[in-house]
Amino acid sequence: MLQEFKDFIAKGNVMDMAVGIIIGAAFTAIVKSMVDDLINPIIGLFTGGVDFTNKFIVLGGGDAEYASLDAAREAGAAAFAYGAFFMAIINFLIIAWVVFMMVKTVNKAKEAAEKQEEAAAETPAGPSEIDVLLEIRDSLANK
Repeated sequence: MLQEFKDFIAKGNVMDMAVGIIIGAAFTAIVKSMVDDLINPIIGLFTGGVDFTNKFIVLGGGDAEYASLDAAREAGAAAFAYGAFFMAIINFLIIAWVVFMMVKTVNKAKEAAEKQEEAAAETPAGPSEIDVLLEIRDSLANK
């Protein structure tokens, strides 16, 4: 059973998937930083300084007002965090766009490599050694 597990782990698909998950997690951190540190301030500039990450509505009719979403959550208030959801949608769209562009680039590279292989296969290799020898033999026979 241990050998079967080693064989399973050693397969390329499992290793590729593990690498993909690790890179995906790191990539998510980069995109989150890009949205939080670059895109949110630009959106805030156009919306008059509104910070969408702290946009929420306290549910349940509580009279208390909270300075931030974190403060409401720490107090145990039920908060409808529509701003955080909006930012999650932006994160998703950015990640999806970048992944799309990466897949598109990889597919173009694969297509170019396939076209080169096809062109190399279509190019005649020239006469074989036997053809050359037969031609020499025939030339000598004609003299």
